[in-house]
Amino acid sequence: MLKFLILLIAMLLIVVIGWWFFGHHQEKATTARLNDNGQDQKIRVEVNGGYSPSTIVLKKGVPAELDFYRKDPSACLERVVFPEQGINEKLPQNQLHQIEFDTSKAGEYEFACGMNMFHGKVIVK
Repeated sequence: MLKFLILLIAMLLIVVIGWWFFGHHQEKATTARLNDNGQDQKIRVEVNGGYSPSTIVLKKGVPAELDFYRKDPSACLERVVFPEQGINEKLPQNQLHQIEFDTSKAGEYEFACGMNMFHGKVIVK
């Protein structure tokens, strides 16, 4: 009976860990703020056990800057990769790192950490 209980707990932990890392978690999208004259837009993304916000909305055709601030010391979150834009940048810990993002085409653009474990999305509309 004890072996069965241990097996059941182990299987439950495997399911929870799988959901945590690979499940699709819904987060409210955050819209980047336009500067006073509406000529560019900026948003800060905190990197600490993931990306917050993980879903970012940008206005099409307005130059955008994503400001990543990495608090997490893990090697996994040391890089941010936007495969469709050819962006693969190192994020220094406890420093702001600015990435210019092309908003000329509407669409959804995925990004992830260097190990592809933590994900986010930029929506240009």
